[in-house]
Amino acid sequence: MNINRYTLYQVFKYALYLFLSMNVYWFFREESAANVLLYPDGVRFGDIIDAYASTVDTAAWVVLLLMFELETYILDDRHFTRPVTWSLHSLRAISYGFIVYAVSGYIGNLLSVLDVSTMVGVSDLCALVSDGWSYSHDLEEYTLLTAANCSSFSTATTFLEFADAKAVVDHPGHAAIVRLAWVDVINAVVWLAVVLILEIDVRLQEKGLYDGLLLRASNISKFVLYSILFVAAVYWGLYGDFVDFWDAFLWLLAFFFIEMNVVEWRHETLEEQAAADSVN
Repeated sequence: MNINRYTLYQVFKYALYLFLSMNVYWFFREESAANVLLYPDGVRFGDIIDAYASTVDTAAWVVLLLMFELETYILDDRHFTRPVTWSLHSLRAISYGFIVYAVSGYIGNLLSVLDVSTMVGVSDLCALVSDGWSYSHDLEEYTLLTAANCSSFSTATTFLEFADAKAVVDHPGHAAIVRLAWVDVINAVVWLAVVLILEIDVRLQEKGLYDGLLLRASNISKFVLYSILFVAAVYWGLYGDFVDFWDAFLWLLAFFFIEMNVVEWRHETLEEQAAADSVN
């Protein structure tokens, strides 16, 4: 059986989209585990975004990604009837609302990890075993201190306690967690900038204006933004959670495909325009 390159390209693309959809579940599991400590009485409705920022954010991005795929590749111009256009724009608006809301969740997480104080009278983690304290060994990752593990986390003699959780961390560990929280915020804001530019690209392409200075400005802006996102992914790979690194890497690949859709769409438009000009 011969499978051409185009078919392999499409299979790889949609497999990637499937993996991104699965990440919603993995983030939900990770955040649910952390929320047992952060919200011992259960997550209230008003705390959902802070408690499940990554889950909500990823789910909204998956919907938005599929909307871009529909508009830039799957649907032909003849398919864009008023109901279809209205439905696509409505789903996109809802997704953007959740994405912007999720950014506030990342900011809330950053403020939470910044809100710490020095523990008084504690110079050994093992002294906290009987009181139900946990050690924060990564951003939103906690391990209950026990007699078997309390001596393995840190050799420091001073510790910081979080205001919003019964958890402690040493000073180097806290600095690393704060950096990861900042990367979360920066990554979320930069992705918003990317899709804003991509939205403008799509609208310009629809009007036949995606060319010249506008095209160059778009490409330069996205090169800078994608570079920042790539650095964030590398940082997660080196210092953070593998799930965060894997998710960031997959999203960069996914939007590479969306960018390729726009490029192909532009080439088709130019070819159609050239054919029409030759007839005239």
